[in-house]
Amino acid sequence: MLKRGWLARCRAAASGCVLLFVLSACDQPQLYTQESYVFGTRVQISIYGLEPEVAAKHANIVLKELDRLHVKLHAWQPSEITRLNQAFAQGETAVVDVELAQMIQQAANYARRSDQLFNPAVGNLVRLWGFHQDQFAPVTPDSAALQAALAAQPSLDNLTWDGASVSSRNPQLAIDFGGFAKGWALDHAANYLRKARVMNALVNIGGNVIALGKKGGEPWIVGLQHPRSPEAMATLPLYDGEAIGTTGDYQRFFEVKGQRFSHVIDPRTGQPAQGMQAVTVLSPSHVEAGAVSDVATKPMFIQGVPSALRYAQRFGIKDVLMVSANGDVYITEQLQQRLTWLKPPPHLYRLR
Repeated sequence: MLKRGWLARCRAAASGCVLLFVLSACDQPQLYTQESYVFGTRVQISIYGLEPEVAAKHANIVLKELDRLHVKLHAWQPSEITRLNQAFAQGETAVVDVELAQMIQQAANYARRSDQLFNPAVGNLVRLWGFHQDQFAPVTPDSAALQAALAAQPSLDNLTWDGASVSSRNPQLAIDFGGFAKGWALDHAANYLRKARVMNALVNIGGNVIALGKKGGEPWIVGLQHPRSPEAMATLPLYDGEAIGTTGDYQRFFEVKGQRFSHVIDPRTGQPAQGMQAVTVLSPSHVEAGAVSDVATKPMFIQGVPSALRYAQRFGIKDVLMVSANGDVYITEQLQQRLTWLKPPPHLYRLR
């Protein structure tokens, strides 16, 4: 456990760090920001150093692309994903475009790397728990349907490819990219911005964030959401190409008799994962930084602290922060050195 003196110094420094953060945000006449609502969450695009009309043009293009992906990948409203799932359920073959084929194959690779704890083929489990709707209420899944979905053990490895055509050997396979789409979209947005020579930008899709360049002479500063309070618990500098992703139990969830059930389903049990409030990872700069930062949190959230570093290594990640069910925080040493705590946790442990 980290010494109390270190926590005390963090508490003493916190208010000053908030002030510096606010001042740096206000003292940026070349900062353009635009917001929207995509993928069921708030999206913010910030661009530094360009004329407002130029920045607005690029931000609009990115937002339109995110809207396109949202429509294409929606898990329950009519989309390319629902069309595929209907074909799989009926034992039929479907044709997919190059973009979607690449996404499915990339997700399948991640699923294998995570021992199928990240498994976008278990859409039926997510649906049975009532999370395939915009407004959801406490539900108890039908026991027989739940057991049938579990017994089938669907995975993306059940798919058979023939050029652009794909079919499933498993009728229970239903794709849900809710644990992957935001991260993939971050990489897609970053790729466009780099090609358009927008060298300094920050894209935030509901807490999944990727940074390009800097904000003036300083790195981009982002806040990490407190899983039990409507505020940031810490701030973190992000450098060029880095991405952070968080999986938490505080956005899509319901409670029954004081127990919280989130949309993060353990594919081994068919039950919402328990034991963690949130997991955040920092992915180093590479072409799949956004997708990795999104996906890598899933096996850590489901499996918990003991195996976290094993999965981090598989995804090339060194920086991890985990908030357990009782609010204790486990953090890698390297990430600890970069964080500024605004709301220090009751207990802070080194993740090793």
